[in-house]
Amino acid sequence: MPGSVGNRVLDFGLTALADCTHICVTELEPTSYVLASVGGPNCLGYRAFAGNAFSAPSDHSVNGRYCASATITDGTHVTTGTAAWWAAIDAASVRLLAHAPLVVGGVVVPGTQFNLPPFSIRLPAS
Repeated sequence: MPGSVGNRVLDFGLTALADCTHICVTELEPTSYVLASVGGPNCLGYRAFAGNAFSAPSDHSVNGRYCASATITDGTHVTTGTAAWWAAIDAASVRLLAHAPLVVGGVVVPGTQFNLPPFSIRLPAS
């Protein structure tokens, strides 16, 4: 299943990703803020950000524009499960900004850290 972006990102472009406060990992597809949020029913772990979760929008080598996520080396797992998705959320405004499947998932347990390599979100040119 392909990833998708939320209405705010579609409406205001990739710059809405600057509002990202957390990148969460989930077991099931996080189709809403409630499902993806820290403490929500699908959230297995998270990494909090005070800005800079994503790069500024720039030209993509294929076409369109994209933003790249920060590398995560210190995410915190809060519950046991199989991480299969990531979600970028804006906890301050209660918004799901974007989500997609993890390239490589795996079983996670509370109290351990997780790593995620950078991933990109691209809006193709028309």
